[in-house]
Amino acid sequence: MARVLSLFRLQPFLALVGRRKVGLCKMSMDSRARQVFASALEAVQPDTVVHRSIERHKDDVLIDGHKYTLKHNLHLVGFGKAVLGMAAEVERIMGDHLVRGVISVPRGIQETLQQHGKDHLLLNKNSCIKVMEGAKNNLPDADAMKAAQEIQQLASELTEKDLLLVLISGGGSALLPAPIPPITLEEKADVTRRLAAAGATIQELNTVRRALSSLKGGGLVRHAQPAQVVALILSDVIGDPLDLIASGPTVYSEVRFKETLCILERYNFLNSLPDSVKDVFAIPDHHWKKNKGPSRSSENIVNVVIGSNSLALKCASRRARELGFRPVVLSPGVCGNVKDVARLYGLIAHFASFQDEAPPEISAELLKLGPLVGVESWDLHRTMQVLDEARAEGWGATCLLAGGEPTVELTGKGRGGRNQELAMRVAVELKTQKLPPRGPVFLSGGTDGQDGPTEAAGAVTDGGLWNEAQAQGLDINKFLENNDSHTFFSQLSDGKHLLVPGQTCTNVMDVHLLLIPTVPITVKAAQLES
Repeated sequence: MARVLSLFRLQPFLALVGRRKVGLCKMSMDSRARQVFASALEAVQPDTVVHRSIERHKDDVLIDGHKYTLKHNLHLVGFGKAVLGMAAEVERIMGDHLVRGVISVPRGIQETLQQHGKDHLLLNKNSCIKVMEGAKNNLPDADAMKAAQEIQQLASELTEKDLLLVLISGGGSALLPAPIPPITLEEKADVTRRLAAAGATIQELNTVRRALSSLKGGGLVRHAQPAQVVALILSDVIGDPLDLIASGPTVYSEVRFKETLCILERYNFLNSLPDSVKDVFAIPDHHWKKNKGPSRSSENIVNVVIGSNSLALKCASRRARELGFRPVVLSPGVCGNVKDVARLYGLIAHFASFQDEAPPEISAELLKLGPLVGVESWDLHRTMQVLDEARAEGWGATCLLAGGEPTVELTGKGRGGRNQELAMRVAVELKTQKLPPRGPVFLSGGTDGQDGPTEAAGAVTDGGLWNEAQAQGLDINKFLENNDSHTFFSQLSDGKHLLVPGQTCTNVMDVHLLLIPTVPITVKAAQLES
């Protein structure tokens, strides 16, 4: 009787799995991966995140639980790749109280948005917000510095009756270059460039940048005193640390000049510093004495992260579920060398492919790789447990999601980016796996729509890529050695594997997704007889 009841319970479940599988076959694994990625992008569109973060009732607005009364006292500044669209939505919500604004955005973005029919991300023709373009190729330049000076001037003229809304997104640091006078932009860039070449850590570089900057490290809010300041932030940094996003212009950070001098001395730079830098270090607080004082009060400052990689992954998970997958978020903080990251995803795919329990050596290697790629051990344990349960209980297909920003070790002079190279390397890891829909599919894409100096955001690959490339006379290893991933994908099958979403108007790092098909259910006799 127990055996009969067990079969009775299993059959409807197997039938349900079968029906779902037939429905999903109408759409390829490649198409579903692209749809999940598109949902991640949609979730962090600049106008969407701003609209979600501001609640207006007549002349009052509620932002992150804080209530502000508008009395034609609203001023706006912004800097970053997504700021134009953010400003357009602010204008729609609160434009009747907006006095003036200045935003610093990438060169050519207005023309690009017009060409792509994204007029909803553009300001009104009669807008009181001044748009200034600069930082070509994401590098600080004279145009970006001029915009920073105008932003600084606007902030410096505010009073206690004013509300300053600051819009920040990825790329904001390059679009807000304002070295402390008399330091020039070239001198500041040269000091940080030489430090980087000498092997300085990112923490050391940020310490020096803040010491030489007028607006970073809380400089902007110092200029804006005593006005109220609210910053809406679209994060492009792992973990969303407020002091690192665009170098923290709205986050008070004590400038430790002694620490900065120790860093410069450590790399033997003290004697070769420009005279302007020496002058600033000689009188550490002279810059703030000329302005409104070095107050560190944060009572009038509110920083709100309104969009991030975690939000993108959350909405991607929802879409994955709609497409019939069980979503599992591994981590929004994947980093490290793409070689290690590719190995991690390859091991996860192998771990999930076994009908019975995966060999312990796979689990051991995964846990060893975790610290190298920014994935916590408990996240890996949780992910493996979910995959084990899926195998044991006969769940359907799984969509593993992650985000972050891995790095590429440059050994060649090819054309590509970290997402396309990661996709290639994962494909190599998957070459012993079955082909879709019975085998896994991997996608890696930059949410800003541009992977390195290419028009692609990334690529979609699977275990058949190796043989596909060989059949067309393309040597994957040679392309990888030359960091030439974009050329490879462009030549392979007329570029069908490339991920080209066009102008995305946002930036919350990268999205990775691994679609793992259903593992065939093995019903053991012992289970049936229990």
